[in-house]
Amino acid sequence: MAISIAVFIFDDAEELDWAGPWEVLASWSVGWPEDEVSVFTVSQSGTTVRCAKGLHVVPDHSWESMPAHDVLIYPGGRGTRSQIGDATIRSWVRAEADLGTLMASVCTGSLVFADNGLLDGLPATTHWGSLNHLAELGSNIVVRPDDRFVDNGSVITADGVSAGIDMALHLVGRLHSVERARDVRRYIQYDPEPPV
Repeated sequence: MAISIAVFIFDDAEELDWAGPWEVLASWSVGWPEDEVSVFTVSQSGTTVRCAKGLHVVPDHSWESMPAHDVLIYPGGRGTRSQIGDATIRSWVRAEADLGTLMASVCTGSLVFADNGLLDGLPATTHWGSLNHLAELGSNIVVRPDDRFVDNGSVITADGVSAGIDMALHLVGRLHSVERARDVRRYIQYDPEPPV
């Protein structure tokens, strides 16, 4: 069964929040074509996006041109601050969830999900600096400050920045198999051993 994954990007998105999952999932797509996985980037307008650290990215699609997809990756970063309470963002995120899209956030992307009620009464996490804000945005969100990522079934949230890589490997395991996730991890040589 083919799987299509959309990676949302926007001005002031944190680069590693989306590029980490994109690398994992694109490596899966390219390395194991028999799994029929496709990954693409999308922004609201389809025009160039300037990320939080200055990286300029040309997305593959706009909201209007993007193909049907099964998963949406929603990064965090400074750009999410202005999205909280934004009617256009709320409408789009809610429409995505209502279509049955598997919603996955990294870092403060979870705040946008919480703002839409997607995390009400559910366990979730976010960047350590925004845990209190996460609890305030929704209703009865069970904040898990010590979890690298939380999969509550229809929504997956990952804590800060590099945690998106772990979350994406979890997605490979969920959507295909733990064995394939291990294959991808080995391919990208992801064995964190920080020197500090």
